[in-house]
Amino acid sequence: MVELAKLLVHRHSTLVISLVIITSPSTATAAVTRYADSLASAATPRVSLLRLSGEDDPSLPAGNAAVSMIESQRTRVREALLEFTPAARLAGFVLDMFCTSMLDVAEQLGAPSYLFFPSGAAFLGFTFHIQTLHDEEGFDAAAAESTEAELVFPGLVRPLPGKVLPSGLLHEEWAAASYRMARDFRKSKGILVNTVKELESYAVDSLSRTENPKVYPVGPVLNLKSGDTSFESSGFDDGEVFRWLDLQPESSVVFLCFGSMGGFCAEQVKEIARALEGSGQRFLWSLRRLEGGPALLPKTTDYGDVREVLPEGFVDRMMEVGRVIGWAPQAAVLAHGSVGGFVSHCGWNSTLESMWFGVPMATWPMYAEQQFNAFLLVKELEIAAEIKMDYRTESGEIVRAEEIERGIRSLMEQNNPRKERMKEFRNKVGAALMDGGSSSSSIAEFVEDIKINYRSESKENETAEEIKRGTKSLMEPKTESLSKDKMKEFRYKVNDMH
Repeated sequence: MVELAKLLVHRHSTLVISLVIITSPSTATAAVTRYADSLASAATPRVSLLRLSGEDDPSLPAGNAAVSMIESQRTRVREALLEFTPAARLAGFVLDMFCTSMLDVAEQLGAPSYLFFPSGAAFLGFTFHIQTLHDEEGFDAAAAESTEAELVFPGLVRPLPGKVLPSGLLHEEWAAASYRMARDFRKSKGILVNTVKELESYAVDSLSRTENPKVYPVGPVLNLKSGDTSFESSGFDDGEVFRWLDLQPESSVVFLCFGSMGGFCAEQVKEIARALEGSGQRFLWSLRRLEGGPALLPKTTDYGDVREVLPEGFVDRMMEVGRVIGWAPQAAVLAHGSVGGFVSHCGWNSTLESMWFGVPMATWPMYAEQQFNAFLLVKELEIAAEIKMDYRTESGEIVRAEEIERGIRSLMEQNNPRKERMKEFRNKVGAALMDGGSSSSSIAEFVEDIKINYRSESKENETAEEIKRGTKSLMEPKTESLSKDKMKEFRYKVNDMH
């Protein structure tokens, strides 16, 4: 949302944006607080920050507790906005996908609501369709996942195997939340999607043919600053790592990074190490310790010493060809010329970063919608090698070294058509935000729609005030009658309001 706000004000000088950030004790970590502080210090007259804090409900699962906490803040958000931004100046709301409870607040303030959907257009289409199947036909995702069923969805060219259904749909409470959000999405006036039309043209066109809200492909919306403070970077020596990368041949290093919540048990770590050693590839491996937490919201930290979990002697044997580190500035690593492949958890943000820098991928999804994304990358877009498409963190599955090694070799082989396709996508993604590009045009269209809505709302409010004054005038005793012309004008305005 922050990067979207920057993008909007950078491209359109008439916009003024108020960012509302809601935290709770469980989410207000030191890193999040630092990030919010950095936003506040960087605020400008056109982008301001409003911070609110709520309370956690320990009786609810983590995901539901976050949604419940946001819902509890509706009155405070409304009051704060009325004080912070006079209602007469509110042109619209852009809501995070988890903040659909604020649709009511927007309606109370007479402003249209839009959503920002941080995943791709194909997944948005899937979200709508799976909710319809559930509501109208009683579709059971958990049952479909346990079979060899293949499902046909609008927005996908190929049938989707049940085994790659998003992890959240396999858990009752998360599935219910997903269906509820999809119903709420339909109440919005439009949805800004973090994608590029040329990347997902089939899915974008499919969405445009439905009765769902208007879709604006505005991506890629990315934070490419290497100094990102949103995550801990304990012990990270960027100088040493980038000096090592500088010494490697162009496109020779495979980068393994599994996101802020991507970690493995000790047995799986050893299998990855065996695969890397067997492949003979240069590598940079961001290795994080799995600390537990809910199955769909795992927690990770850095190891004090990675030698404690790696095979004996691995670090010393691999000193010339690889490095094992903790947290890594992913975008900065992907931007380095020596990196030629990316083994990823397939989070959508990471996927867009990989495309932005033109680095081919190998898929190893873990949670959320990442299995769906892996299918999209391997089968639909054909820009990724497959290590796994159906891996789930909570399954306890151990992927053996031989399977990992095959995927890495496939990723890094020289004459691979996926490399050329990724170069094509890099050009398309880069061009989208340039003047005249598809996303730039979509952003301009969104801003124009906001202006039209604002002018329309203002006109209706003025007309309503005139009618109110006219009604009051009719009730006053000293007014005996209205002229025929005035009465005709009054009736026209009343009818126009309906």
